[in-house]
Amino acid sequence: MPVKNRFAELLPEITAWRREFHENPELLYEVHRTAGRVAQLLREFGCDEVTEGIGQTGVVGVIRGKSDTKGRVIGLRADMDALPINEQTGLGYASKTPGMMHACGHDGHTAMLLGAAKYLAETRNFDGTAVVIFQPAEEGGAGGEAMLKDGLTERWKIDEYYGMHNMPGIPVGTFAIREGGIMAAADQFEITVTGKGGHAAKPHEVIDTVVVTAHIITALQSIVSRNVDPLKNGVVSACVVSTDSTAHNVIPQVVKVKGTARSLDPEIRDLLEQGITRVATNTAAAFGASAVVDYQRGYPVTRNHPAETDYAIAVARGISPEVNTNIDPMMGGEDFSYMLESRPGAYIFVGNGDTAMVHHPAYDFSDEAIPFGSSWYAGMVESRMPAA
Repeated sequence: MPVKNRFAELLPEITAWRREFHENPELLYEVHRTAGRVAQLLREFGCDEVTEGIGQTGVVGVIRGKSDTKGRVIGLRADMDALPINEQTGLGYASKTPGMMHACGHDGHTAMLLGAAKYLAETRNFDGTAVVIFQPAEEGGAGGEAMLKDGLTERWKIDEYYGMHNMPGIPVGTFAIREGGIMAAADQFEITVTGKGGHAAKPHEVIDTVVVTAHIITALQSIVSRNVDPLKNGVVSACVVSTDSTAHNVIPQVVKVKGTARSLDPEIRDLLEQGITRVATNTAAAFGASAVVDYQRGYPVTRNHPAETDYAIAVARGISPEVNTNIDPMMGGEDFSYMLESRPGAYIFVGNGDTAMVHHPAYDFSDEAIPFGSSWYAGMVESRMPAA
């Protein structure tokens, strides 16, 4: 099952959709224009059902095969939201909205799944039901979880979920995947350090929250290096430091630190949460200050199921001779993880070529990847639900 000829024919049309989405980025759940356009196209394709407003602004399309004797339902997911970044590509179809751009390729994911939906609605060469899922708020808003809470799995009786993301740095036309944890749990923390503020010229009269915070940030790095098994994965990063003062000669009363903790195993996730709280509170106490930790668990580990990973690999190998089946896990987070907790499934990467990395202001999705991604989406339906 190489790249389907139909997707070569559809490439100009799918590319036009992709660039339209790129020009009009929207954030989180506010993807009203994008979702409306997706729903319009799905109806034009002749989908059997099109439902809007799932998980606030998500769209679900249903395509029934020529027969339904097996009754299996396969869910295919793409994300729709952009990022709060000023685009620096200089492209003719660059973002028209200052401060927003599709810097992660969700415009490409949406377009590729739309292409697959058009093909599946035309051919219906499968025995079962394909559910195409267009999700809002992947970039930190847990839109996948919101769609599940709105009954996505139960309402459409989905048996398996499959998702895809582009990957800069690997050639267009190649795929990469692994069984088990492929992307990390993504948690966040805020540490509030309270001391005794005062004049910078009289440090002996204060409890210096800046010095205390500096020690906490340094000590946080020991959690992974001295508590996590060196053969396992963990990341603790302090990313934002702010105070209640902007003066150069004032030692602030309060300093706040915001950061993230990433892990691939439940026990490491627990260890990081416990370690951050222990290190922050005890380090602050050693200096006569206090620290309060607000730790919030975010997206869980994106964990590919064994059998479904094999199915995804088989389809990818039918499209491309280059499929990396043991890619190193990544410490970025992905809320497709919620769908993989709900039902078995797999998440795969498709090559984007030698481009800027995602979340970079010069990034752009490679339209040359479209036939490969659309073929994989469609192939998952046809291979898992072959026509009788």
